[in-house]
Amino acid sequence: MPNEVTEAPDNTAVRCALWRAMHVRVDAAPHVLEDEVGLRLVDPGDDWPERPDMDPAATRAFRAAMVARARFVEDLVAEQAERGVTQYVILGAGLDTFAQRRPELGARLRLFEVDQPGTQAFKRRRLTELGYGIPPWLHLVPVDFEAGESWWERLTAAGFDPHRPAVIASTGVSMYLTKDAISATLRRIAGLAPGSTLALSFLLPAELLEAADRPGLRTSQEGARASGTPFVSFFSPQDMLSLAREAGLGNARHVPGAALAERYFAGRTDGLRPSSGEDFLLATVRPGNGPGAAPGP
Repeated sequence: MPNEVTEAPDNTAVRCALWRAMHVRVDAAPHVLEDEVGLRLVDPGDDWPERPDMDPAATRAFRAAMVARARFVEDLVAEQAERGVTQYVILGAGLDTFAQRRPELGARLRLFEVDQPGTQAFKRRRLTELGYGIPPWLHLVPVDFEAGESWWERLTAAGFDPHRPAVIASTGVSMYLTKDAISATLRRIAGLAPGSTLALSFLLPAELLEAADRPGLRTSQEGARASGTPFVSFFSPQDMLSLAREAGLGNARHVPGAALAERYFAGRTDGLRPSSGEDFLLATVRPGNGPGAAPGP
């Protein structure tokens, strides 16, 4: 008999959902992302702001980074949808709430959320209980990575069409994966239909962080290790670009976290800025991409 799925979201998914809500609750407008849907999904009780990992001052830069990366991806999805892209895949979706907050855009897409079975089962139940439901264009794709299931096989079985362009987003995931696993994912994406776009966030080594942000990285590492999900991968921008180009993504480029800070936090009078340490790899699949292909311009 198959193992019974335990309906429980990943601790990291819960923390990110609550930090997004904290941004709305305690940071001044304009908000980079308005998301309290995740808070409703988690339903943590009235005392959730008193959790040690929710301290408004200590987590200020972290929650700014969370909303900046989410806004960056959602702006990318909107831009690509205007260009005719109709598929959006979130690898490691957690408690992402794009579908619930942006239904007018989501309805123009086929949205695939890939994550562990426990998180997916919890999310499916809570969406139903809260009245959001599961619209026909939203596909929750459970993948038991620990049992060796292939996310690609589960994704295509759920209706993803590899012959049509897509946006593939993976944020806050690569640090938990080995270099080999990341390379395999990049090779798979390099073989997608031309016009597909990848946005993948990655952590920088401590020595490349601003000095003020290094203690926060150590705290995050310790927390991840204590939760049984240690960080295993850090990349310099050049190393990540090399990995992508070796996988066949010849036109890959680096988007520093500082660029997101300038885009979404410039001109604020409250000094809110995201912490340094998490950057993006951005790449578009072009004809002839794939391992062994000549580098693009």
